[in-house]
Amino acid sequence: MRIGFIGAGNMVSAIVRGAVAAGTPAGHLLLTSKHGSAERLADQVGAVHVPDAADLVSRSDVLILGLKPYVIPSVLTRLSEAIGRSKPLVVSIAAGLTLERLESLLPAGTRVVRTMPNMAAAVGESMTALAQGRNASAHDLETVRTLMESIGRTVILEEKDFSAFIGLAGSSPALVCAFVDALARAGVMGGIPKALAVQIVAQAVLGTARTVQTEAQRTAEGGHGRTPADLIDAVCSPGGTSVAGMVALERAGFSDAVVRAFEAIAERDRELGA
Repeated sequence: MRIGFIGAGNMVSAIVRGAVAAGTPAGHLLLTSKHGSAERLADQVGAVHVPDAADLVSRSDVLILGLKPYVIPSVLTRLSEAIGRSKPLVVSIAAGLTLERLESLLPAGTRVVRTMPNMAAAVGESMTALAQGRNASAHDLETVRTLMESIGRTVILEEKDFSAFIGLAGSSPALVCAFVDALARAGVMGGIPKALAVQIVAQAVLGTARTVQTEAQRTAEGGHGRTPADLIDAVCSPGGTSVAGMVALERAGFSDAVVRAFEAIAERDRELGA
């Protein structure tokens, strides 16, 4: 199976590197881009650089659209004839563009799967959502899922839930980084150098996330895993430091700010898809 990538930005780079690490032959990965990024990435991983996008389409079984949402309509219009001839499975990683919109830009009957990875793909820890177009088969969906699991975890959702997913995982790394940076700056105020403070906070966040995952998995397997709220209660001893911090966060409107950020992200995604 040959996988073609149009665009070679950070997300495509992460997927390509993840696929190679998972055992996909680098020679089965075809790359093209408007500038020199595809050629550089191909050289780095041993993939094939294809200068002409229409040629890449004709040689691909799976076609990954690694482009900004506003660019995709014009690119698909230009490549419509080539896609109609070779009939690849088309995969979008762009926010905002719905399956209906993508299918309207493609030849009738084109198989489409929409995905939404996040920035943690670069370290193999993405949380990626997948939604199946009306012409895509269960086998097509599984093909894409296997590819995306080379860069982290996946979940299959109805497309109506994609805007909410983007709030939870697609854009949330920015919110998490804002928290890490804010807490690290507080550490600087407490006398710890910034770079060291970032390392300390990042490990604390990583360890906490893994604890939450472990407890959630226990629940999924029929056990009695603790919820994030349970874990907060477990660490907040009466009269202790953690509960003092939690009360200060809530007095400052922490939970409300998080919910407002989620709502703004989801609303913006819906606007992009309008």
